[in-house]
Amino acid sequence: MSAQEWQLDLKDAQKLALETDRKIVLVFSGSDWCAPCIKLDKEIWQSADFQTYAKENYVMLRADFPRKKTNQLSEAQAIKNGELAEKYNPNGYFPLVVVLDKKAGVLGKTGYKKMSPKEYISHLNSFNP
Repeated sequence: MSAQEWQLDLKDAQKLALETDRKIVLVFSGSDWCAPCIKLDKEIWQSADFQTYAKENYVMLRADFPRKKTNQLSEAQAIKNGELAEKYNPNGYFPLVVVLDKKAGVLGKTGYKKMSPKEYISHLNSFNP
């Protein structure tokens, strides 16, 4: 996990999005088993370009579904992530990136794409209300 500020709760993310007038980028990942999730994290989320842009423009919300015992989430967090998945990722796609408006309405969905962080930002920004 990078220095980026990841929210782990939709209510917190929404409150921040409303206060700062930003979109929410909800990321469903399997941080310890899903190869494209790990690539997305390394190539996009951890890149300086993305982090600099996201800090000003997005509220980042992560719903992680690790499988290794050493990476297990707290029960409360696992329940929150499960609820997010029921609402926004009913088919269980990984990785799934859902761009939400500040009221948590879906603007668009995407996944891992082989592109530069700047291209990925443009891709995320193409989802408009």
